[in-house]
Formats: sequence, structure tokens, C-alpha cells
Amino acid sequence: MFKKIINGFIDQPLLTSLFVTDFLILLFHKPPFLFSLAMLGALIAMCLYFGQKLALFKV
Repeated sequence: MFKKIINGFIDQPLLTSLFVTDFLILLFHKPPFLFSLAMLGALIAMCLYFGQKLALFKV
């Protein structure tokens, strides 16, 4: 499963870099409130996209 996640990140380099940058900015800096809400929304959207793309738990 870990190999599938890493391969999914490698296949999408632009989204991966945006995801990591967004996460680190929200984690280590204190952006303005509205900007942080927009960044959090983008982070959630990327998480949903990667979750759908990887489909780790198939039923």
C-alpha cells in the first residue's frame, strides 16, 4: 500500500509539490485567516483527489 501511495505522488509531480507546499505553509506559518481558509480548502480538495485516484480501499 505504501508503494502505491509513493507511485501516485510520483505520477502527479505538480499536485504533489502543491500539496506538500500547502501543507508545510499551513503547518509552520500563520497565514491570514481568509488565505488559510482558501489553502485549507485546496488541501482538502487535493486529499480527496489523491484518495479517489489511489483507491487504496477497494470494496
